[in-house]
This record gives sequence, structure tokens and C-alpha cells, in this order.
Amino acid sequence: MRKVFSKKALREAGSGYLLMSPALFVLLLFIIGPILFAIYLAFHKVQFLGTTSFEFVGLDNFKRMLDDTRAKIALWNTVKYVAIVVPAQTILALVLAATLNAGLKGQKFFRIVYFLPTLTSSAVLTLIFMWMYNQNGLINHVLKFFGLPTYNWLGDPSVALNAIMIMNIWSTAPYFMVIYLAALQDIPDSLYEAAELDGANAWQKFWYITVPNLKPVTSFVVIMGLIGTFQLFDQSYIFSQGSGGPNNSTLTVVLLIYQYAFKSLGTMGYAAALAFALAIIILIATILQRKFSKEESLY
Repeated sequence: MRKVFSKKALREAGSGYLLMSPALFVLLLFIIGPILFAIYLAFHKVQFLGTTSFEFVGLDNFKRMLDDTRAKIALWNTVKYVAIVVPAQTILALVLAATLNAGLKGQKFFRIVYFLPTLTSSAVLTLIFMWMYNQNGLINHVLKFFGLPTYNWLGDPSVALNAIMIMNIWSTAPYFMVIYLAALQDIPDSLYEAAELDGANAWQKFWYITVPNLKPVTSFVVIMGLIGTFQLFDQSYIFSQGSGGPNNSTLTVVLLIYQYAFKSLGTMGYAAALAFALAIIILIATILQRKFSKEESLY
């Protein structure tokens, strides 16, 4: 049956779209438009300097990734970074939140102290840690004081990426801690009281009550962590001065995209193809995480 729209309904719909038009315009101009343009570039050989040209090359940019050694190194570094940082920052955030929610003295003060790294600029934090990671910096002095081996944090390929991991775990966990703290307020106290009457200790209450009730929040935290860590750029750029060194040990996919897009001639299309491939990887990782978290919630 054909639906007839009244003039009033059409007028209300038109008014609604008119009010939304500024937001829709911004969305189209700054989000949807650049995404579509990047996809267009991924299938072309692009030249911006001098005479601008777009040469259609089909899937050549994507085939090039298979033979690009630096792309493989960047992907491996990024995957290793994600596999270590996401679980570590999630577990640390959960432990900190549970500790600060336990009714300890001065918990408001410690909440503020733990959250301070999140308020600091990522670039400033990186510069501070570079000073601390210096061979004569604070961390090596502390290690030397306790008789532990010191490291060339900035110049040794075997520890440079680990140095960035430590910094990011320390700086991002407080943000997720606040999310967990908000979620902990929704867990009924009656559950903990019933468990206490049954003789459960603090660890049992945490493992069998707190963790299961926070599964939806944990899923959100992991997804946000995946998206953020796959997009690692600024810390790696500052640590290596844009080179991804030493010996490509801090080279990430986003840093490699930047290098191909703005430091090499005629590789903007290839950079767009790398960005498109990274977006697909993040999408797949997010879908898999949501699938596994839903399966776990059934038990």
C-alpha cells in the first residue's frame, strides 16, 4: 500500500535536515570526502609536485606491498606492539580501578595522580621519556643503583620499541582506568556481600564478580586500545626523528604511510593503499574481538 506523506510531515522532515545540514556538510567535507578520495588514490599513481597527474594502476599499489620489505617490518612492529600493549594496558587499568574502588584512604588523591599522564600532551610525554631513556638519564641511574643492567634505550634496536611500549602502557592505562571506575559503580554491593557470606576472599570476589560484570566495558576498552595502538605514529616519529630507526625497529605502519606520502616522490597512491590496508586490518581485528567477547559472554 502506497504511503502518502502529508505536507506537515514533509515540512518537519525538511526542517530537520535543514538543522542537520551544517553537521552533514562537515561530515561530508572532512570525513567521508577524504576517505573516498584516499580510496581513489589507492588505485592510482599520483604526482602532486609540478604537474598534478593521476595514472590509474589498478591493484599495482596493493601488489607492491607483497615485495616491500619495510612494509613487512612495519606491520610486524605494529602487530607486536598491539599484542603487548593492549592486554597490558587493559589489565593494568582494571587492577588500578579495582584498587582505587576498594575504599582505601586517600583514593581521591590517587585517582587524580594516576590520571595526570592522560592530561599531558603525547609529544611532551615522549620528550620527557626520551630524557629519562637517555644513556645518562633517570631510568639508567635507577637501574644502576639497584645493580641491574642499563640499556641504550634510544639507540639499541632490540629495546627501542619496548621503550615506546612501556611509555604508552604507563600513559594510556589511566584513561581506561577511569572508564573501569565508572563501570564499577554499577556493580551491586549485594553481590559482594553475598560472596563474603559464602566465605569468598578478595581475589575470588574480584575474579568471579568484578571481572564477569565488566565484560562489556572490557570489550570496549580492548576495541579502543586496538584502534589506538594500530595507529601509533607520534611517539615513534619523535623517538626516531621520523626515520623509524634504529634499524627500522620503531617503524610502524602509520609512520611508513607518512614517509611514503610526504617524503617520497610519486608514492602518494602507494601510501593511500597502505592506509586502506591498515583500515581493513583494524576492522577485521575489531570484528574478531567483538565476536570472541560475545561468545565468552554466553558462558
